Amino acid sequence: MSVLTPMSHALAAIVAAAHAGLTSLGADPASGVTWLLCIAAVVAIVRLALLPLAVHGVRLAHASARARPQLRELTERHRSQPIGLRELAEERRRISAENHLPRGGALPLLVQVPIWLALYHLMTAVAAGTAVGALGSGLVASLGAATLLGVPLAERGYLGGGLTHLAVVAGLAATAATLSYVTQRYLVAPAAVLDSVPDAVSRVQQMVPMISAVGLVVAGGVVPVALLVYWVCNGVWSLAQSAVIWRWFPTPGSPAATRAGSS
Repeated sequence: MSVLTPMSHALAAIVAAAHAGLTSLGADPASGVTWLLCIAAVVAIVRLALLPLAVHGVRLAHASARARPQLRELTERHRSQPIGLRELAEERRRISAENHLPRGGALPLLVQVPIWLALYHLMTAVAAGTAVGALGSGLVASLGAATLLGVPLAERGYLGGGLTHLAVVAGLAATAATLSYVTQRYLVAPAAVLDSVPDAVSRVQQMVPMISAVGLVVAGGVVPVALLVYWVCNGVWSLAQSAVIWRWFPTPGSPAATRAGSS
């Protein structure tokens, strides 16, 4: 049993519950549409559960932006008039407290990582025909037989299934990549403050949207179609959530905040 097993079982229970709920409403239990809706339900439930962490991230970015000038001034003052490390640490704590900088920093945001990994392992296991928790052999077989435009949700790879298979897989991968690029390039990047960031870090930040998009296109050739569907649904949610933050809660001092202030 791996550390991700409990999370995978919890996610499997969400999928099974969504499937049971849809079939109770009259949906075909073996239909590809039903399983697509189950995947969308997982996205909605997981992202809603992670919403407090997203709020924490916004508060952290805002507090860091407010504290940044004072911390920069403290660093410059320390260079000209060196003070003890304890006094320096106390000054930093005071500035953080004054600006309501959340304790723990970005650590709570890292909670998302094992959830994404658990979901990846769940989707790949089920696509391979392996029962996981509440997703017993019957549901696994049903998902394995479900299709999207004739392409099984358990299939993977760009080639080997004809032009329709290639079009579906490439279309899903391209859609996920486009959503990721647009979100990172036009919504996340303008909401970040990089004026005091080293040039090397800034250049890497500028490359992130393209790296993320290319990574999704490459991964599209090795992951199950069901996981590609999840990435598309998750990308739509991320785009909408980032648009809300960009429009109404931009980080102070960021290009997005400047644009919002002038409009």
